[in-house]
Amino acid sequence: MIKNAFVFPGQGSQSIGMMADWGDYQTLVKDVYAQASQLLGYNLWNLVSEGPVERLNSTVITQPAMLCAGVACWQILQQADVNPQVEVMAGHSLGEYTALVCAGSLDLDSAVKLVARRASLMQSAVAVGEGSMAVIIGLRDDDVISACSKVQSGIVEAVNFNAPGQVVIAGQKFAVEAAMEAAKALGAKRARALPVSVPSHCALMEVAANELFEVLQSTNFTMPKIPVVHNQNAGIAESEDEIRQLLKKQLYQPVKWVDSVRVMQARGVGRLIECGPGKVLSGLTRRIDKSLQAQPVFDLASLEQTIDIIKEDT
Repeated sequence: MIKNAFVFPGQGSQSIGMMADWGDYQTLVKDVYAQASQLLGYNLWNLVSEGPVERLNSTVITQPAMLCAGVACWQILQQADVNPQVEVMAGHSLGEYTALVCAGSLDLDSAVKLVARRASLMQSAVAVGEGSMAVIIGLRDDDVISACSKVQSGIVEAVNFNAPGQVVIAGQKFAVEAAMEAAKALGAKRARALPVSVPSHCALMEVAANELFEVLQSTNFTMPKIPVVHNQNAGIAESEDEIRQLLKKQLYQPVKWVDSVRVMQARGVGRLIECGPGKVLSGLTRRIDKSLQAQPVFDLASLEQTIDIIKEDT
């Protein structure tokens, strides 16, 4: 039997109508969003269903929207006629909060409040238009780090180690642009700015992380029922306080996604099942190691396909 890891995407996978095709499970999806909407004070489901896209793409909306999407996908899998062997969970950036909810470490209400506060702190940490992120394609990790170090003024860092030859950088906009040019000079196949205004996982977020930690300290965590691999150290926390520390550091330190996938492999995982909109993590999985199976679950058709695949193991 193949061991499964369940993984949850973060910002960037959202789209209008992203949770609208779940057939008989649609009521469950709406219930998750209704629970979050009551806490947030606005109708999150309407924004996910109807937009406008500019508001859905706003960090303060995207984060709770993606959290609810991943949690709903996981709950649907629990209701479906399937019992996969779950070895471990992980989430990319914001998705780490989703993983903690689905692993039983954090209740949904607490998670919604946390990610809403996290998003607000991130948005206010750097003025709109002053921060930026960009993806660098076709360079080794060390070369991307070198490109950032060549920038003589401003803050720019390698922040998401997503797959071999795919690294995201973040920082002040002018410094990111300079690092993109340096990366091209080193032979990058592509250096493309991302449509975000918040430079996540870099030093510009440290003040926000310190403020977030105050909220984390007053939030009730329990040890996950399923182990969760954390972004910041590609490790598994040994205490509730360590979970809080890792979530704080995650906000201003790099996401070690490649290392996280390797840790899952070391635990015998042969398949990553992505719960949530899009197929970003499934694509990264194939780039990291083609021997790993990658299976996204984002609508009824993909759910049915996943059920069939899992049943073949039993």
